[in-house]
Amino acid sequence: MLEDKDIQKLKKELATKQDLEKFSVRAFDVFVTKDDLKEAVSNLATKEDLINLQSSIDAYAKKADTYFQEMVMLSHQVKRNEQWIRQIADKLDLKLEY
Repeated sequence: MLEDKDIQKLKKELATKQDLEKFSVRAFDVFVTKDDLKEAVSNLATKEDLINLQSSIDAYAKKADTYFQEMVMLSHQVKRNEQWIRQIADKLDLKLEY
């Protein structure tokens, strides 16, 4: 059976009402509430946002690909024109200076 000294020992070890109140105040500062989670989820990207982003990236990639193909074609055209100019200069017996 419990004696008075056993009860006194338990009082020292167990949390008091004041201890629990202090803990509950600190718990609201540490733990996340439903409102906090709702706010965090509302800031996340949606599936539609990701689809729009992917479409934008695809459109940009297509434009970049077209641009690079045009640059390759222009480079070949410049080389061909230089070759023709050299041939004309050779036939006219002209010396080209760069």
